[in-house]
Order: sequence, then structure tokens, then C-alpha cells
Amino acid sequence: MDMEKMMEMLARIDANVKSNQFRVESMMLRLAKPINYVPVSPSIQQRARMRAPESLPLILEPVSRFYSDPVIVLDFQSLYPSVIIAYNYCFSTCLGKVEHLGQATPFLFGCTQLKVPPAHLVKLESSINISPCGVAFVNDGIRKGILPQMLQEILDTRLMVKQSMKRHKSNKALQRVLHSRQLGLKLIANVTYGYTAANFSGRMPCSEIGDSVVSKARETLERAIHLVEATPRWGAHVVYGDTDSLFVLVPGKSREQAFKIGAEIAEAVTLDNPKPVKLKLEKVYQPCILQTKKRYVGYMYESPDQEKPVYDAKGIETVRRDGCPAVAKILEKSLRLVFETKDVSLVKSYVCQQFTKLLQGRINMQDLIFAREYRGMSGYRPGACVPALELARRWLQTDRRAEPRQRERVPYVIVNGPPGLPLIRLVRSPLDLLADPSLRPNATYYITRVIIPPLDRCFSLLGAEVESWYADMPRKCVTNLPTAPPSGLKKCTISQYFITMNCTVCNQPTDSGICLNCQQQTQHVAVVLANKIRIWERTYTNITKVCQSCCGRPEAIDCISLDCPILFRRNQSTRDLQQASFIQNLRDQYLTF
Repeated sequence: MDMEKMMEMLARIDANVKSNQFRVESMMLRLAKPINYVPVSPSIQQRARMRAPESLPLILEPVSRFYSDPVIVLDFQSLYPSVIIAYNYCFSTCLGKVEHLGQATPFLFGCTQLKVPPAHLVKLESSINISPCGVAFVNDGIRKGILPQMLQEILDTRLMVKQSMKRHKSNKALQRVLHSRQLGLKLIANVTYGYTAANFSGRMPCSEIGDSVVSKARETLERAIHLVEATPRWGAHVVYGDTDSLFVLVPGKSREQAFKIGAEIAEAVTLDNPKPVKLKLEKVYQPCILQTKKRYVGYMYESPDQEKPVYDAKGIETVRRDGCPAVAKILEKSLRLVFETKDVSLVKSYVCQQFTKLLQGRINMQDLIFAREYRGMSGYRPGACVPALELARRWLQTDRRAEPRQRERVPYVIVNGPPGLPLIRLVRSPLDLLADPSLRPNATYYITRVIIPPLDRCFSLLGAEVESWYADMPRKCVTNLPTAPPSGLKKCTISQYFITMNCTVCNQPTDSGICLNCQQQTQHVAVVLANKIRIWERTYTNITKVCQSCCGRPEAIDCISLDCPILFRRNQSTRDLQQASFIQNLRDQYLTF
């Protein structure tokens, strides 16, 4: 990652963190003012001298493979807020590091200093709880912290809002309002930990509290994992854990048994922790694929009586925006096939079929469009090879007003070019691809660099090699029939000078438009060629009617919306219709009536 991109990302995080801190602090100070608590306003120098955070959340390395047995997903409900409430973690209840307790002089505490008289420690000896990172806090019997009070009220209010949503299911407008309110309350509860740990630009950071929350949550998750694997009657094994969630494999069990075991695990772990720490059964995957950390996909069941599963993916290309739609569609269809049939040969057949369509130019051009954010001319280092920047430079050469806005997503495609040409020189706008018939999508790039890697990351766990599927495919590429180029454009491809090497009727190799075998079947050729023209004309007419009804006028259609799938179909039908003259010439040349 270059320095400019890193600084921009940090600036966005900083702005987002500050807005969240204002929300948390406004609620916290409303509770602190009546009891005469004054917040600290540290300077930049004080924040720089603060102790660096030491604790990290527990993220296990998953056992990456395909699972046909049920995988139970359990999740702690609002783990960080629950830990703060359960163990009374707050600025007002913290006594500092254990190593500093008993000192007669002030010691470093967050951005400031703290002094705890030894006489007070003697009185509080039986009312102190110590976090796993070695920070002491007083119990709520001595003093109830401001943060626990605030979070308890937020969670109780959110519960009331969700109950109101259940009582007013018929009122859709009220449902939207209540849903937005409960999401806002959830956001404030979840970012309270971030308020205490924001040492980069925090309003009142305290690494002792932030480390205590993270280390206690980590300990809670570790104890839950030990409890699951130490109970032989469940026969369960934890295959992945991430901060506040558990993925538990129950080999040899049915889905109904998995839900029952999941409910027992959730109840046992909840009873093993103080209130309000609660583990809940979220869902059951069957089957599923655990790829890497924070990347998994499977068929999700949320209740034992659910018959039809829901496709659920996290972190993989089917739910990401940095690729083209063709990747998401092919990968999701392939995963659904393997989940439903457990037959990799069907996946291979489907993937090879899609590769063939891409090589022959029969895939929807809209599925090949990338869209990346434009950061402005000053947002890139000199000499940066970025598609959005390259297109912006080309547009500015003809029109100084054509520069995209900052943070606008610029669409582009990769086209064919001469061997050895840098990839950045093959970047084109989708409108250029529509206007110039000599431009073709770079099928080799899309297959080898865009589609195969995400497929291989999933299906290599099943022992399949997607790259070998493509290597074993025939490289026969059937292109459109030759047509005259639009006015103003020169002929620049072989297909614009010479006719296709395939028979127009039977699609067999030939050195002319119609093979010798079909030339002997005049009636069959006449029917096939007439049917081709009829299909092209009908398709063009139907698509034109759709565009005319959308535009609201019968005149010439000048729509260039790249978000409309009809635009690409209309362009393809126009090119197909241009081949009608070639078909008619063939019919006149080889047929006599």
C-alpha cells in the first residue's frame, strides 16, 4: 500500500472515529455531571506519552476445508459492552496497573496521572477484580462506573425498541423508524470500547481500560472454546473463532441434532459467565467452506424447521466490490452446485462453459466492468498506474471538464492488444467498447487473472485445480461474422478484412462462408439463413421497443446509461443485425432458386 493511500485511509478512519467519540462522550457526560465528575481533556503531547495498547482480540486460524457436516455458529451478544458492564470497567473504577498499586507517588494512568493511597487499598482488598492484562478495578458494590451505567441503559433501551418492533409488525413506517433507532443504539454501544482505546486521535483515551476489555473478551472466548471441547457428550470441535464468535463442528450429527447441541452450548457458556455476558446460537452451516480468516461461505439455516437454506458468504468475491460481476456470478453458481450436488465434475462443466462463452464473446459485457474509486489528480503519486487515473488523463486531453469527481467510481474494462503492451494501456471505458467494434474484451486476462484465482482459492480445498481445467480446454474462438466498420473508423482487425473460418450454417471449419457439405443442401441452407435473419431482426425490434418505452419517445435512442443491462443487449443486437447483409450475400452466392 502506497503512502498516499495509507494517509487517506487514516484520515477517513480519524473522521469516523471522531464522530463516534462525540456520540459516546455526549451520553457519558450527561451521566457524569450530576455526580460532579469532570472529564479530562488531554493534549496531543499527553496522548503521545500514553502507554501503547498491548492486548489483541482472539482470531483463530481456521481449519480450511470443505465441511459436509453441520457447523454451528455461536456469537456473544454485544461482547465488549457486556464485559464492561459485567466487570465494572470504567475510568471512575480503575485503580491502575497492579505493578503500581501501593506506590506513594503518582503513576501514569492513561493520558494523565493517578495516585491511590495505600490505606485505601487495604480497605478495598476484598472488592477488587483484576483483568487478565493486570489492571485493577473496584467492584460495583463500591462504585458503579459511568460506562457500565450508560451501556446498561443503552442495551435496555434497545431491547425495548426491538420489543416494540415485534408488537407493531403491520406498521411498515414505524418499523423503519424503530429499526433505525435500535441500530443507532447498537452503534453507540459497540463504539464505546473504541472511545477508550482511540490512542491515535482519542478524546479521552485510556489504554488500561481498552486492554482490559480486549483481554477479558479474549479470556471469555478461550474459556468457551475449552468448555466446548472438554465436554465429550457433545462430540464437538471448534474449527474457527473470531473475536466474539465460535464455529463448532459436530461430525456425524444431523442438522436437528446440531441445533440442539448448539442450544446446550449457548446455555452452558452463558451460565459460566456473569450477567449480561450471553452466548447465543446464531445459525448452522451445512455444507460450508472455511477459506481463511474472515472468509467463509455456506448454506445457512437459522432454525431447525427451516427447509430451504440461504446462501451466506463473508469476505469472498461474491460479496466484494473490487472485482467484476462475472467473478461473483460464476463463483456463486459454482459454490451452489457443489453445495447441492457434492459433484465437482458438474462445477468443472459449468466453469468450462463460462470460459467458452467468454472466449467466444457471448458473455454479457456488463459483467466484465470494473469500477474503482477516483481520488483526484493530486491523490496519486507520480507515475502511478491506476485505471481510473489513466482514463481521467485521456478524457482531460479532449475536454478539461471531463475529469471525474473525487471518490467517484470510474468504470473500465480490459481489452485485447498487441503482445508485450503494458496492461495499463489496455484499459478502456465501456463506452469506448460499445462505440468501436474492433475492440474486444481480453478474455485471457479475465480468465487467468480475474476469474480463476478466486475459484481456485475455494475449490483447491476440495482437491480441484481450476487452472488445469482451463489449460485442457480447446482454444477455438468463434467471432462474429465480418461487418463494415462504422463511419470514421478504420479496419484494424483481421475479422474486418476476412470472412469467418467457420460455416455459417453448421459451424464447421471451412475456408468459405458455407462449407461444401451444406452447399449440397440448398433448402436446408435457405431455411437456416432465413431463420438467423429473422431471429436477429426480432431481437433488435423487441429490445428497441423496450428502450423506446423507457425513454418515452419513438425517436432515435441515445441512452448511454452503463447501469442499464439493455444497453449492452441493444449494442449486441445491432451488431448481429449488421451481419444480415453478409448472410444475404452468401444466400445469393450459393443458392439458386
